[in-house]
Amino acid sequence: IKLEMPTINLDGEVTVLATVPEVVQSLKSCAMTWQKLISGVLEEQLEKVPQGNGPLAEVDLWRERNAVLSVLTEQTKFPEVQKVLEILEEAESECIGDLQIVLSDLKKHHMEAEDNVKFLSTLERHLKNLTCGTGADVFHTIPSLLNALRLVWIMSRHYNKDERMVPLLERIAWEISTRVYRVVDLHTLFKEDSAAAKMKITEAKSTLEQWKKCYFTTCIQVEESGSERYWKFDLKRLFEKTDYMASICQDLHDIFQVVTEELSNIFIPELVTVTANPKRIEALRRGVNALTISVKGLTFDPFSIENAHDWILVMEEFREDVSVEIVKQIFVQNLKDPPLYKNHPPVAGAISWSRSLFYRIKHTIVRFHEVEELLATERGKEVKQLYLQVAKLMKEYEDQKYNQWRERTEQMLPRLLKDTLLTVSSVTEEPVTTKKSVCFTVNFSPVLREIIIETKCMEQLGLPVPEIARYVALQEDKYLRYTSKLKKMLDRYHKVMETVNEAETKLLDDSIQELWRILKAGHKRLTWNSLGIGEFIVQCTQTVGKFELLVHQIHNISEDISSKLLFIESTNLFKFPRSKNGDELPGAKEFFDYVKCERAKDVEHMVRKYSAIPQLLIEVEGRVANTSSGKSPKLASYYAYWENRIYQVLTQLIMKNLQTFNAAVLANVPLLQIEAVLSASEITLQPNASEIDKMTVQSVQDCVEITKHFIRWMHRTCIECPPQRVNTDEVVTFSFYSDISQSPLIIEQAVLITKNVHKLLASLSKYLNQWKRYDRLWKSDKGAVLDSLAAEKAACVIFDEQLQFHMKVAQEVTQHALIKDEQFIRLQLAPLAFVVQENAKDWVSSLGKLLNELAREDLFRLVNEIQVGVFCL
Repeated sequence: IKLEMPTINLDGEVTVLATVPEVVQSLKSCAMTWQKLISGVLEEQLEKVPQGNGPLAEVDLWRERNAVLSVLTEQTKFPEVQKVLEILEEAESECIGDLQIVLSDLKKHHMEAEDNVKFLSTLERHLKNLTCGTGADVFHTIPSLLNALRLVWIMSRHYNKDERMVPLLERIAWEISTRVYRVVDLHTLFKEDSAAAKMKITEAKSTLEQWKKCYFTTCIQVEESGSERYWKFDLKRLFEKTDYMASICQDLHDIFQVVTEELSNIFIPELVTVTANPKRIEALRRGVNALTISVKGLTFDPFSIENAHDWILVMEEFREDVSVEIVKQIFVQNLKDPPLYKNHPPVAGAISWSRSLFYRIKHTIVRFHEVEELLATERGKEVKQLYLQVAKLMKEYEDQKYNQWRERTEQMLPRLLKDTLLTVSSVTEEPVTTKKSVCFTVNFSPVLREIIIETKCMEQLGLPVPEIARYVALQEDKYLRYTSKLKKMLDRYHKVMETVNEAETKLLDDSIQELWRILKAGHKRLTWNSLGIGEFIVQCTQTVGKFELLVHQIHNISEDISSKLLFIESTNLFKFPRSKNGDELPGAKEFFDYVKCERAKDVEHMVRKYSAIPQLLIEVEGRVANTSSGKSPKLASYYAYWENRIYQVLTQLIMKNLQTFNAAVLANVPLLQIEAVLSASEITLQPNASEIDKMTVQSVQDCVEITKHFIRWMHRTCIECPPQRVNTDEVVTFSFYSDISQSPLIIEQAVLITKNVHKLLASLSKYLNQWKRYDRLWKSDKGAVLDSLAAEKAACVIFDEQLQFHMKVAQEVTQHALIKDEQFIRLQLAPLAFVVQENAKDWVSSLGKLLNELAREDLFRLVNEIQVGVFCL
C-alpha cells in the first residue's frame, strides 16, 4: 500500500503556493485520493476477523493489522505529505477537514494495533505451549498464562474491557477443549494399554479443571490488586464446554477403573487354578470385556453438549450392566468368607451381606425398567437374565446358611446351658488348692453368646428360629447381668490376690480356703440353667468384700511396720561434727566422741521404733486369729517373715553406714585435725597413729554393736527373748548382733576401713620425714659444740657460717605450708614449725653469746698487752 505523491513542483513558501489555484487544485485531487485509500484500508482491516478459533489467530490478526497500518502511518509522516497538508490548510480547502478525520482514525487504530501487539506478544509463548506442548506442558502453562492475562488486563489500554478479554478467554477455552478432544480419542483409547489410557484421561481432566481453578484464582488476584475493573465475565461462555468435557473424562475414567482394574483383577490366576469350572471363569471374563462395547461403538461425539442425553443413556446402561456384574463377582469371590457388618454374627451377617448385594442390584434393575430405551436393547435383556440368575444363587446361599445354623443351634444349645458358671485353673503345676495363683474365669461360652446374637439377628431378618434359641435370646439381659457381675467379682478377687505376698498368703490361708469353698459351687454345681445364680453371686461378692477389707487392714499395718523399718534402715550412724570457727576442725578424740554421742541418740530412737513392731503384729493377730497373745500358731510364719525382714534391714543399715564412712575416709574433705609435734627428739603425730587406729576400730566396732540393742523374738512368736543366765555370773541376751557381726560382707567392710585409715596415717608419717633435715637442731649436743668452739677459739668466719645457717633455718621454717589436708585428716604443722624455729633461734642466741664472750676476752687481752708495752716504753 503506497500513497501517491503529487507531481506538481512544491518548491517555495507554503503561503505563496496556497495562493496558486493550479497548485491547490492538484493537491486537492491528491488529498482526496489519499482519503479514499486510507478509508478503504481501515474499513478492510476493521472488517477482518481471526482466521481460526484459537487464541494465536487473534494474535496474528493484530500483528497483521499493525503491519498494514504502520506502513500507512509512516507514509503520512513524509515531508511531501506534511507540506501538502499545510498548503491545503493554508488555502482553507474544504477537503482538508475530511482528510484530517481519516488521518486521525488511522492514528487511533494504528496505536491500538501497536499496543495490542505489544501485550499479546507477552502471551504468545504460553499460547504456543497450549497449542503444541505436551500434556504436562499444558497443565503447567495455564497458571502462567492466566497470570500474564491479569497483567495485560491491568496495564493495557484496550484489553482491559470485557469486549476484548472475553473473546480471547473463549478462544483459550476452545484451544484447551480441542486439545483434550485430540488426546482422548475414543476410537483409539480402548485399544491402548489401560494404564496409558487412564493416564491420558486423568491428564485431560486435570487440564480442564486447572483452567477453571486458575481462572478463579486470577479473579481474586485482580480484585486484590486494587484495580477498579474486576473480572466479572460470563462463566457459561468460558466454562460450559470445558466443564462438560471434564465430566465426560470422569465417566471414562470410571469405566476404565471398573472394567480394566476392579473387575479384571478378580480373575487372578489363583482363582482359575482352584475353581472347578475354568470355562465358567473364561465366560465371566468375556462378560466383563463386553461391558465396554456400548462405549467403544459410539456413533456420536460424547464431548459435544448437544449429545449429552445420548451419553447419559450410554452411561446408565454401562452402570446397570456393571452393577450386576460387579455384585455377581463380589458374591462369587466372597462366598466362603463374606465381609460382615460391625457387630454382626457370622451366619446372620453372611445372610445380611447377601441380601444387601441383592437389594443393590434390585434397585439397579428397578431403575433399569424405568428407562424403556435401555430395557429394549439386547444387552438390557441379557442384564435382566443375569439379574435373575444371581438372585436365585443368592437365595440358595441364604437357605443353606440358615438351615445349617438352625440344625447346629438345636444340637449345641442344650449342652452349652449345662456348662458350670466358672472354670478354675492355675499358672503352676502344683495343686490349685495350695497356691494363691488359682485363676477363676466366667464359663459363659462365646458360642452361646454368638447363638443369642444370631437368634436376634435372624428374627430381625424375618427368619423363624428354634423355640429354645428364642427363650435363651429373651434371657440375654439376665445372662449379661450375671456374666458382668461374675466378672467384676472375679476381677476384685484376682486383684486383691495379686497384692498378697507369700507370707500373707500363709497368714490368710483360712480366709482363702473359705473363699474357695464358696466359689467351688460355681465350678462344680451351678449351671446356666440353675435358679440360684443370683444368690451365688451375692454370697461371693460379700465374701470377696470381707476378704478385701481384711487384706486392706493387714496392708495398712504392714505399711506402718515397713515405715518403721525404713526409718531404722535410713539412720545415719556416722554423723560428723561441723568445723569450728571456719577452718578449725575438731581433734580426733573430739571427732569420734561426737560420732559416738550422736549415734547413741539415734539408737535410742531406732530401738523405740523396733519395740513398737510386736504390738502391730499383735494387732494383725487380732484381725486374723481373734487373739492378742503375740504367739498365735496361725501367725508363726508371719512372725518369722517380719523377723527376717528386720535382720535384712539391720544388715543393710550396718553395711550402708560402713560404706558411707569408708567413702568419707577416702574423700578429699577433711573432717578432723591432728598435729605434728616434737616429742623426745622425734617428730611424731599427736595423737599418734596407733591411737587414731584404735579410735577408728572402736568407732566401727560400736557401729556394728548397736545391733545388740535389737533383741530377738522367741521362736514362733513376736515376744522378745528374756535374758538367759548361763551361770551364776554370766547373763546372755539374744540379739541380732551375733548374726550380723559374723556377716562376711560386714567384716570385709570393717577391715577395709581400718586398712584405709592405716594407709593414710602411714602417708602422713612419710610426709613428716622432710622435717628430719632439721633434727641436728635438737639432736646435736649444744654445750659440747659451744665448748669445742670456745676451746679452739674458732675464727669469726666459722661463727658467721653457724649463725647464717641457723638464721636461714628460722627464716625457712616460716615459709613452709602449715596445713596438710589428705583424705579425711587435716595435719596441723604449726606446732612443729614453732619448735624448729625456737630451736634455731636458741642456737643463734647461744652462738652470739659465745662469740661475744670470746671477743671480750680477746679485747681484754689486747688491752693488757697494750698496757704492758706502754709500761715497757
